[in-house]
Amino acid sequence: MSVLSPMPVVLAVDDEALVLEVIQAALEDGGYGVRTAASASEAIAILEMDRARDLHGLVTDVRLKGGRSGWEVASRARQLNPSLPIVYVTGDSSHEWASKGVPLSVIVTKPFAPAQIVVALASLANQADI
Repeated sequence: MSVLSPMPVVLAVDDEALVLEVIQAALEDGGYGVRTAASASEAIAILEMDRARDLHGLVTDVRLKGGRSGWEVASRARQLNPSLPIVYVTGDSSHEWASKGVPLSVIVTKPFAPAQIVVALASLANQADI
């Protein structure tokens, strides 16, 4: 009898419901469990609740409503889990990635094919040996 390993869980963050649904569906199709957040504050609360230990990745929009950005979400996630793979999604902020992004991250620009998110996350996870 084989023991099934738990499904890797990813936190997806976007304040646009339709974009969040697309990202969630792509990740689920890619074999991930998904927790979602519609704001940076909600995402940080989720990260802090379990100290990001059980997460296998973070996919976050860069520009989030409410005063905090995806850069801040990723920074907090890394404080809690230094090896967490992070995929940033943006329509206009890719030029800031070099100065505001965290190591072991990639940026995917909008518009994107949903599969790009899964491939980016899997590639980062392989680099981190997760």
